[in-house]
Amino acid sequence: EKCGGWAQAIQLLRAMAENKVATDTITYSAAISACEKGGEWLKALELLSTMVQGRVETSAVTYNAAISALEKGGEWVKAIQLLRTMVQEKVRMDTITCNAAISACEKGSEWMKGLEILSEMAQSKVRMDTITYNDEISAC
Repeated sequence: EKCGGWAQAIQLLRAMAENKVATDTITYSAAISACEKGGEWLKALELLSTMVQGRVETSAVTYNAAISALEKGGEWVKAIQLLRTMVQEKVRMDTITCNAAISACEKGSEWMKGLEILSEMAQSKVRMDTITYNDEISAC
């Protein structure tokens, strides 16, 4: 992630595969995070899909990075869909996950969807913080 960009992160993942070095949740999460930082939401989703197809365990960190990439790309619908997938896959959402999804809704002027996520946070006992409320207030 800190080696200079998303393209280098993907290149390193490929090199690992070519050299028969095992990839794991941390490796993929770092690469997805690099894509998020580079504004490459589609690449982030491709990496997540590769993880799932390769039966590499996903985590909240993995989904947080992917949802953040979608948020930065203005893809609020996909961010909410990914949040739903995460819940279906029994990966526990956390404050960061929900904040990224609410922020995506805010960017898409979808404040009602943000309120739905706030409600889900309360039902799931996910901690809300200042960012949670700031994002939702900004969406109104």
